[in-house]
Amino acid sequence: MNYKKSEAKEHAREHLVGVWAANLTPFDAQGQLDEAAYRDNLRHWIRDLQLGGLFIAGKQAEFFSMSMHDRKKLMEIAVDEARLAGNRGGVGPCGIITSCSDTNLDTVLELAQHSQDIGADYIIVHSPVLHFGADTDETIYEYYRYLSEKVNLGMAMWNHPDCGYTMSPELCNRIADLPNVVAIKYSTDRPDYIRLTELAGHKIHVSNPSEEEWLDNIIELNWKLYLCSTPPFLLQTKNDQRMNEYTRLAFAGDHAAARQVRDSLEPVRQAFKASKPKGKPQAHAKCWQEHLGQHGGLVRRPLLQLTDAERAQVATAFAQSGLKR
Repeated sequence: MNYKKSEAKEHAREHLVGVWAANLTPFDAQGQLDEAAYRDNLRHWIRDLQLGGLFIAGKQAEFFSMSMHDRKKLMEIAVDEARLAGNRGGVGPCGIITSCSDTNLDTVLELAQHSQDIGADYIIVHSPVLHFGADTDETIYEYYRYLSEKVNLGMAMWNHPDCGYTMSPELCNRIADLPNVVAIKYSTDRPDYIRLTELAGHKIHVSNPSEEEWLDNIIELNWKLYLCSTPPFLLQTKNDQRMNEYTRLAFAGDHAAARQVRDSLEPVRQAFKASKPKGKPQAHAKCWQEHLGQHGGLVRRPLLQLTDAERAQVATAFAQSGLKR
């Protein structure tokens, strides 16, 4: 660790900033991790796009279809590629936050310890999936309190409707007092995350994965962290980095220029959305990746592959998007 547990919030305030992307995992025809393709993608995201950090082994990465070995391997390779990239010519190192989310607490703790052992910077843990209506605030608070007690790395909360409930801003604020809770990926409506920012923005980074709202959140809420989804590498190329650009302009206070750049991405956003078939987000994103010159690969069951017709639709939309390769 590059900081003590007691220093986690201060460290995150300085280093857990900028645009962070959630990885997709390239699987080969046999359904196995294509390590060479994964490393090539990582190098592009880290070195060409110079993203602030990467969110590894989350839902976009299909962790739910992976073994413990697979998940640890994703983390190890990402940490290794970030280390090899070094200071990136003065930009600074690429941060790594690992998703340790699981329905089994022992798995969460094992992945958290592994993350610390290999040199990851932070971990993120999804709020627990609860059954029989057990989604009480005290149950959820105790879950994160226990993890905070057992884990030394800075930890981000993650709440999403997939778990069956939405944590209230007041509950998130209570959890934000825990000593090494440093951020939240709050996949909720804007009124909720605005309220949480008012309550806890001085204690933790509050973030939402909507790229369309990111600029407004920088300007209106003084956010410093986009944590995170796939837009940082799906809406950008080595030669067309408009998300990075409008972020830089907004951080510098040039809001008018930032809005102009942000708005210029609208044809790309619309092309991406229009070509996405229902229920196939990872397969669609991987196909889009391939048109960008990245490695997409297949998805693992239970997810479904794109049909030939759907792939053709993506090709047409990409050609019309205006993204520069």
